[in-house]
Amino acid sequence: MSKAFEGKKVLITGGSKGIGKGIAQAFYSEGARVGILARSEEGLKAAKEEIGDIETYACDVTVDGERQNTFQRFIETFGGIDILVNNAGGSSGGKIADTSMEEFTKSMETNYFQAVHFSKMAYEQMRERGGAVINITSIFGKEAGGKATYNNAKAALISFTKAAGNEWIKDGVRVNSIAPGSILHPTGNWQKRIEENPEAMERFVEQNIPAGRFGNVEEVADAALFLASQEARWLVGTTLTADGGQSRMNI
Repeated sequence: MSKAFEGKKVLITGGSKGIGKGIAQAFYSEGARVGILARSEEGLKAAKEEIGDIETYACDVTVDGERQNTFQRFIETFGGIDILVNNAGGSSGGKIADTSMEEFTKSMETNYFQAVHFSKMAYEQMRERGGAVINITSIFGKEAGGKATYNNAKAALISFTKAAGNEWIKDGVRVNSIAPGSILHPTGNWQKRIEENPEAMERFVEQNIPAGRFGNVEEVADAALFLASQEARWLVGTTLTADGGQSRMNI
């Protein structure tokens, strides 16, 4: 798909590290004009130095006003938007009985409500000429396994993906999602766990990932390129699992 996205205007939330940075790099390498947002100015600066000529925006996605202002700045700079990747998110909390309602609310704000808001803003820009929205969810939004706060929010985002996909396709806006499994990158929890207990992580991989290794950000980024491409034009409201066989659902 060399230069398949030449000139396309792409906004990626949570784009300064991990999966988000990998997706930004992939679209940039394919000729897209890329903007990323994240909370950390330092992280944004480092990502820009690594990727190249991209635009960066400091934004706390849990704050309504910051979302609106940042999205408007992107539109003013780029003159529109063709692809939105909702990658920002995070896991918090623990066992349900020990987790406060504030943590449940925080998780929905961090993983769900902000993605819905960015999607709605993007749709208003895309509805005249089409576009693609890609939500980064999780296999734990499809089945049990992670923290309840995170699972709940990602399950809601998968449901939103289907609802918005069905509603917006008539305007040429395709909405799909990627559900990654365990993805290894330098700033992620899996890397920390490997450093803390490499033997336990070897056993985890052997017992849980049929492919025999952790996934990497490039493999999720390739899935994002596919979903945004014309090759995926008949995929609407779909959640694409990218997990090396880790998930246990057969549907």
